Amino acid sequence: MKTALQIDITFDQILSMVKQLPRQQKLKLSKELEREAIDTKLTSLLKTFKAPKLDLKTISEEVESVRKGIYDKRKH
Repeated sequence: MKTALQIDITFDQILSMVKQLPRQQKLKLSKELEREAIDTKLTSLLKTFKAPKLDLKTISEEVESVRKGIYDKRKH
């Protein structure tokens, strides 16, 4: 049986506890926090650049359009 416990704790209290940790545990905590921040940033970035699903036809049309633009620039 698990018991849930909720306590009110301030940032300063957490910081004080972290400062009491051994160096190795501080490093481990730091890596976990960094990983969480990276995951959050990556998720946000992926949402920003989310595009509708592309099919081969759409990609081929875009490639041909770019090629034509390059060809036309070379002609002039």
